[in-house]
Amino acid sequence: MRLINKVAIVTGAGAGIGAATAELFIQEGAKVVVADFNADAVNEVVRRLGEDAIACSVDVRDSAQVKAMIDLAVKRFGGLDIIVNNAGRGSLGTVETMEENDWDDIIAVNLKGVYLCSKYAIPALRARGGGAIVNTASNIVQFAIKDRAAYVAAKGGVAALTRAMALDHSVDNIRVNSVAPGVIWSNYYNKMLTQVPDPDAFVSGLKARAPMGRYGEPRDIANAILYLACDESGFATGSMLTVDGGAAAW
Repeated sequence: MRLINKVAIVTGAGAGIGAATAELFIQEGAKVVVADFNADAVNEVVRRLGEDAIACSVDVRDSAQVKAMIDLAVKRFGGLDIIVNNAGRGSLGTVETMEENDWDDIIAVNLKGVYLCSKYAIPALRARGGGAIVNTASNIVQFAIKDRAAYVAAKGGVAALTRAMALDHSVDNIRVNSVAPGVIWSNYYNKMLTQVPDPDAFVSGLKARAPMGRYGEPRDIANAILYLACDESGFATGSMLTVDGGAAAW
């Protein structure tokens, strides 16, 4: 097992990539704080994962709540070795059509949340002699898509912030990397199937976005996050690992 005696926080862990990552980390021997805005969701995940996981309801836009999340990991498990900044949300709109409050919220959740979680995690990571920060970016930082202006901007910021933090904190033996998912099946797409006129065509369209001819599963991204979090990637920092079935290569 690759995470024996490690303590991790995973945000956005109520479902999807975050929940899959928390589950994989537990399987690899870690103690995990399962954090999400949705308290009911994280409680259900923790119920499945057992005693090596604890739930934390957190709004990553709120510094006091983020501090409390870090303190919970340290007090309950004795320290912190890994934080996975996975909390995020999307939104439709161009810079012309988006309302300012929607823009601010997308930037706050996806980018400010990474800043706050990293800011308050770094002293705890340093106290353990170093550690790993893994941020969830997106393959769209390598190209753009229509009608997603705020999301593209936020995830581009995550990718750039990852590189900046890697330079700033290599002296602390803290590695900072990001993972860039493509289309990953989630509850969002399950809901979409009930709303589109032709569900089969919708699924086919998702698969066609990647040269591999399929969409990804949350476990595909969890495996990449595990690699970036564990000692096997000990010489990797400031990098972005794209996991999108080849979509960014087009």
